[in-house]
Amino acid sequence: MISNTRYWFLFLLIVLVYIAGMFVTLFENDSAQFAVMAMRMVQENDFLSLFKGPEEYLDKPHMHYWLAALSYKIFGIHDWAYRIPGVLATLLGAYSCFGLGRLLYNQNVGKLAALIFMTSQTIVLGAIDVRTDAVLTGFAVFAIWHLTAYIEKNYLKHMLLGCFGAGIAFSTKGQIALLVIGLPILCHLAYTRKWKLFLNWRVLTGLLVFAVVIAPMLYAYYTQFDLHPEKIIRGRGERSGIFFIFWEQSFERLSGEGVGQNSSDYFFFFHTFLWVFLPWTVLGLVAYWQKAKSIIQSKFKFEPNQEFLTLGGITLIFIIISFAQFKLPHYLNITIPLFAVLGAGYLHGLYMEENLRMKKILLGFQYFILAIVFLAVTFICFFVFKTDTYYNYIWKVVLSVIIIYYCLKREDYYFRIITIGVLSSVLLNGVLNTHFYPRLLQYQAGSSMAKTIDKNNIPTDDIYKISENHTWALDFYNQKPVKIISLMQLMDKKDIWVYVNDKELKTLKDAGFDWNQQLTEKQFRITRLQGKFLDPSTRKKVLNQMHLVHIH
Repeated sequence: MISNTRYWFLFLLIVLVYIAGMFVTLFENDSAQFAVMAMRMVQENDFLSLFKGPEEYLDKPHMHYWLAALSYKIFGIHDWAYRIPGVLATLLGAYSCFGLGRLLYNQNVGKLAALIFMTSQTIVLGAIDVRTDAVLTGFAVFAIWHLTAYIEKNYLKHMLLGCFGAGIAFSTKGQIALLVIGLPILCHLAYTRKWKLFLNWRVLTGLLVFAVVIAPMLYAYYTQFDLHPEKIIRGRGERSGIFFIFWEQSFERLSGEGVGQNSSDYFFFFHTFLWVFLPWTVLGLVAYWQKAKSIIQSKFKFEPNQEFLTLGGITLIFIIISFAQFKLPHYLNITIPLFAVLGAGYLHGLYMEENLRMKKILLGFQYFILAIVFLAVTFICFFVFKTDTYYNYIWKVVLSVIIIYYCLKREDYYFRIITIGVLSSVLLNGVLNTHFYPRLLQYQAGSSMAKTIDKNNIPTDDIYKISENHTWALDFYNQKPVKIISLMQLMDKKDIWVYVNDKELKTLKDAGFDWNQQLTEKQFRITRLQGKFLDPSTRKKVLNQMHLVHIH
């Protein structure tokens, strides 16, 4: 294993990247939407009801919003406060990767697994563009670690901690949490043949802990939905929140019913994996292949120095989520801890076996990925959004010197594979968090308009919109949801501001409305980047505008 000094130096660098990302403007849609939903809880002092704008929200449980609301209560309503629970859950996930890696392999594998997890592209992004998956992933791997430890050591504390983690994960995203926790555990039980450990009183105690942890979420669902069968949710009445979370939720995701269908590509997650696990993609693929080959060759016969938890868990999760009709890249986040442990175990095995050929191949791929990162960073800083501050140049030059030093340093390929991989992630995400995202978010009209509103001392109570189009960023940074008003109602209003897009502005004009002030901000759907936007010479062609007009 690399020295403790280098390990903690690398870990510190990636933590600094996470801290820098905490102060980036919230992304629309999901991050800003969830932040507003938690903000509503605090402002209205209603922690039992979930609302998405004016609509009651059934889709996901409450835990993520409760944690964000708690952070608001402690630190105030800020974007960085919203991200704190997600970042802490990610650190918990890293520590759990260490625990699981140490349990299945040894301490060195555990330390490396934590580092791989923290530097995986989708995990870094998940702590910036915070959705429910950061909390889900952290507590799910925490549960997997402790339930596996219970199987290996038969201690009550591990059962209790495992069920506590499972309860928090279930209260964050519902049935999928039990699936991603249960499948790896079942694979481990099947491989070790220790089924009897789940047939004693400790399991009943663990189930009691799980029930206590999920009880607040169930009570909230019950009060919002079960007590009010007259409510029409997604076109249906008599919706039971408890029945939904225990039964309907996952089937809706698999079928696309209620949430819609966005992909029938059964290989979506296979090609998505190529970027979500960067810079460790090749390591993950090779480790998976070698582990699968080893398990098959042994005909699934149990061997003391072998484990099937990671391989089996990854395989089954991939198969199941690939059949879902609604797919998003961050659904893979929960597999990253398993890949981190599997990859760390394989890499440590190469080091112990002194497999020079494979280490050379992996190092070659790490250099290739680093070269791509350097090209991407250069493209971002000197073409897409040109760097214009000296401090941005300084830290990039310093980090580049450090990277070159470790590239040229004569040491075992194993050490270089780890170091170059981590530094690739630090360089890329450091540039994204401190340069690319801040400049990109200048084209998110809602957050930009909120600054303009504050600068011009416009009362947020006097701002309206004439459609049901979501305005999450504006809602959050105004700390006041924009109210919806019809054109008929608008005719009776004076001295108010209306937030509209280009088409709606024309509607106002055609309806005979007049205004004496107009504030305009550039708008682009920043989570759907395209070449014309990245090219400064064609960027204007794909930009839209949002306007705030004063009806006098």
